[in-house]
Amino acid sequence: MIKNKLLKINKKLIVTTILILFLSLSLIVQTINAEPQLDKPYLSIEDLSNSIADIAEKNSPAVVNIDTVRMVETQNPFLDDPIFGHFFGDQFKEYTRTIPQKGTGSGFIINQEGYIITNEHVVHKAEKIKVTLSDGREFTGEVIGSDTTSDMAIVKIKADHLPLVALGDSDKLRVGEIVVAIGNPYGLQQTVTMGVVSAKGRSIPTGIEGRVYKDFIQTDAAINPGNSGGPLLNTKGEVVGINTAIIPFAQGIGFAIPINIAKKNIDDLINLGKVRRSWLGVYIQEVTPEIAKQFNQAEAKGVLVGDVVKNSPAEGVGIKTGDIIKKVNNEEVNSPEELQDKIGNIEINKEVNVEIVRNGETISFIVKIGEMPTVEEEGSKTPKEKVFSVQTGLKVESVTTEIAKELGLPWVKGLVITEVVPGSSADDMGLQQGDIVLEANRTELSSVEEWEKVINKLEPEGTLLLLVFRNQHTYYVPIKVEKID
Repeated sequence: MIKNKLLKINKKLIVTTILILFLSLSLIVQTINAEPQLDKPYLSIEDLSNSIADIAEKNSPAVVNIDTVRMVETQNPFLDDPIFGHFFGDQFKEYTRTIPQKGTGSGFIINQEGYIITNEHVVHKAEKIKVTLSDGREFTGEVIGSDTTSDMAIVKIKADHLPLVALGDSDKLRVGEIVVAIGNPYGLQQTVTMGVVSAKGRSIPTGIEGRVYKDFIQTDAAINPGNSGGPLLNTKGEVVGINTAIIPFAQGIGFAIPINIAKKNIDDLINLGKVRRSWLGVYIQEVTPEIAKQFNQAEAKGVLVGDVVKNSPAEGVGIKTGDIIKKVNNEEVNSPEELQDKIGNIEINKEVNVEIVRNGETISFIVKIGEMPTVEEEGSKTPKEKVFSVQTGLKVESVTTEIAKELGLPWVKGLVITEVVPGSSADDMGLQQGDIVLEANRTELSSVEEWEKVINKLEPEGTLLLLVFRNQHTYYVPIKVEKID
């Protein structure tokens, strides 16, 4: 009797277990076969393709082709030959020709008044500008304003019924976001490419000594010669950048100016023909541990003043070369970029408190911020060599009247670098032939003998702090003293 009851109970348990397993399996199968539950609607490849096509169709009419002609002077090619040039150069110098040089780029229309944004390098020194719209209409363009620092220019045409682009917010761009570039590479009109934002805040050299384009958007959307000045658009069809540069021989690396930077400059370019920038009037550099040690600073903080521009706001209040700027309006600055950003955000003619450290003493200045002037960069010539210093990897000689005249120096003082040993610390720090050394370890130099006195006091593996003059301003360079075997 008890056995029968137990058997009945076991049978019920078995049946119940089987039913539970069956129901569980059914639920699993249903879950696997069910459509995935997404927070956002599923976007097919076809939908994405149509979206990109819509962006191109909407914005391409506002993208223009810009053809330029600039006049360049050429000379007889035989003058480059050392033998011909030596014997006949003076006789043939007058046989130069001025020839037209053609260029091409892109731009985009921003309002019905006919204003077009493009790159400064697209229209640089152009004597003739032809703007061609997507509908085939051609107009003569006029440069209303340009700015080499941001590589921006505004070209104006006289036209009506113009298609326009919408300007977006580049600050909202995210790395990985899809972007579309439209332009006229190699003169091929209305070319559309797609990619993603590869990085933000990139800095790239301009090719001009000491000048760097900052805060660029990096993208792998194909940008080729002729694309310069064209728009970079987000998936809403808004312009988020101005296609500007490529790295030659690199694959999939292009750069664009963030449109938020451009928007700050548009009014100045249209109304003034240039961009007004706040200006303190100092050449600055990072305080490295080596520099901090030379200036008896406990920490590598602040920004070092390498040079002070004549007649600048900084010079007017008494800021000097060698001062370390610690604070601006009671806010710490610990990099050249931080100082530039803070000064750049202060209105021209407004007063600002600048706190510096000089010879261990903290000094505060009230500076009236000025407007940055336009400065042309100049190169250096290569002088002759004379004296060699094994420890530093440099050859130097005294600056004579002849050398000062040859290099275009405003004075006769210091030592000129005549050779930099390849692979030395001086080479690593970027010192070049033609640089003028004004100080070594805070000691002014006027002769090779004074230089050798400083060098002879150095310990192996120590640091030599040089004050160097190049391109009309000075800056500090710390180099490691090389051990002699």
